[in-house]
Amino acid sequence: MIESSEQKLGAADIAALLRREISKGFLQLHDRLPPERMLADTYGAARGTVRKALTLLESEGFVETRPGSGTYVVHTPADTSSDAIENATPLELMDTRFALEPHICRLSVLHGRRADFDAMESLCSRMETLTDDPLAFSEVDSEFHRALAGSTRNGLLIWIIDQIGHVRSQDDWTRMRHLTLDARTINQYNAQHRQILNAIRTREPERAANIMKEHLETARLSLTRAAET
Repeated sequence: MIESSEQKLGAADIAALLRREISKGFLQLHDRLPPERMLADTYGAARGTVRKALTLLESEGFVETRPGSGTYVVHTPADTSSDAIENATPLELMDTRFALEPHICRLSVLHGRRADFDAMESLCSRMETLTDDPLAFSEVDSEFHRALAGSTRNGLLIWIIDQIGHVRSQDDWTRMRHLTLDARTINQYNAQHRQILNAIRTREPERAANIMKEHLETARLSLTRAAET
């Protein structure tokens, strides 16, 4: 049963809602999803946004788009590890990121390539244009942190960061994002992203790790304040 929404949703939000429908069994293996036009009407979004959500789900192995036929569920319900993702709170997510991402910065210094850094530079530039669009900023922010993990060439870390990305698509995180992301906070995050990337480019692993700690502490403080409201 696909839920409708009166709130403006981005591609990550729509992907999260569809992912939940699939994970809970409302959409089952081999089921055909409604057409893009119908999904766009359901979620009050542009068809391009729906298409981007489906592309994201396809990259995660949840659906498969068959030209001329439609989009079908190809995901088999996961083991209990999916429960940890489903039930994780935003603050649990921040604690997990704090344990991992500073060291990811160190590994990026060791294994990252110029193409990786250029890709992150492009993502920084995009985020800096989105101070008044929290939904779009959050999507590109997630891409930046996935790109950072990708630069480590460590498959297990990349997988873990992808799972964290799933948590960031859950309902609680979406609610917190609306409460915490204003222009001032986005500008602060953008400055920190730039500082992290610059430290990685100049091959300063501990400086990059320390700035990442500051960045995550800033985000954690924002979440804690929002949780108290």
